[in-house]
Amino acid sequence: MAVTIVDVAKRAGVSPSTVSRVISGHPRISPATVNKVKEIMADMGYHPNVMAKSLVSKTTSTIGIVLPRPAEELFQNMFFPEVIRGIVTHSSRTSYDLLMATGVTEREELEAVIRLVKGRRVDGLLLLHSRKRDPLVNFLREEHFPFVLVGRSEEHADILSVDNDNVQASYDATRHLISQGHRRIGFVSGPPNLVVSMDRLAGYRQALAEAGLASSPEWIVEGEFLQESGYQAMSFFMSLPERPTAIVVIDDLVGFGVLRGLTELGFKVPQDLGIIGFNNTPMAELATPPLSSVDIGIYQIGYTASQMLIRRIKGEKTMQPRAVIPHRLVVRESSLPPV
Repeated sequence: MAVTIVDVAKRAGVSPSTVSRVISGHPRISPATVNKVKEIMADMGYHPNVMAKSLVSKTTSTIGIVLPRPAEELFQNMFFPEVIRGIVTHSSRTSYDLLMATGVTEREELEAVIRLVKGRRVDGLLLLHSRKRDPLVNFLREEHFPFVLVGRSEEHADILSVDNDNVQASYDATRHLISQGHRRIGFVSGPPNLVVSMDRLAGYRQALAEAGLASSPEWIVEGEFLQESGYQAMSFFMSLPERPTAIVVIDDLVGFGVLRGLTELGFKVPQDLGIIGFNNTPMAELATPPLSSVDIGIYQIGYTASQMLIRRIKGEKTMQPRAVIPHRLVVRESSLPPV
């Protein structure tokens, strides 16, 4: 026979309502009682009926993660497993489950979010990308539904968000290449509708302008956050009459494609082209040559985003709507001075 909340209360010497409050995380139950009840629940093998609890409390103890593209593409990029690791760490500590949603198109993404919100399947949402004029953000604001954006909103300064200062990070990466003696510096960007692409391009341009260096339109290539984008960019860059001697690459995964393309074309890094990427993924150190990268604190981004959302769900005050995670340059062989 299944163990009930009454059985747990009888063993613990408390009322069933006290056990219920322990399960729901009520703040007025003493730590000693909470520990005692939880130990007895574990000993008796009692598991709360989540559906029944949701009907009473009108909460699900679940947060949703909206992924920016189909999973087969998504998990090629180590940013997403690492940011989700940060989310999982904090959510599990606060007894929240996770539900993931995505779509092939922006319309499918919006439909998935509408189902989660209207069906009250989650208590809040984490958006793992930031687009210009994002319909997801507009919908969630209209619904007054708790959410946190990983990235920066171009239109809404008041929404909860976690991000880096991507303008400054890209500025620092470009300044590093300038300090290594480079004067012709290119940029491999991401999709132009993403705010991160816009911000990192702005930082790159700012660094060049302050150094009095030219920024040729031919030296800026847009693509996806995929290895193939970097690979294809190299055929174009290296065929230019006046090509860059170094490039800033918006993502390490794209940088790996750059390295592969250069190797196949017979060029060497950093002798023929200096490179610095973003994210400082574990594979960056193992690349040939090791890839210089901007460490943006991916795990901390995910942890902080989960923390902010759960505080918002619980009605706790947030000191400021936007959390900015520090970045740092990790210099390796790929951006050494040209020989």
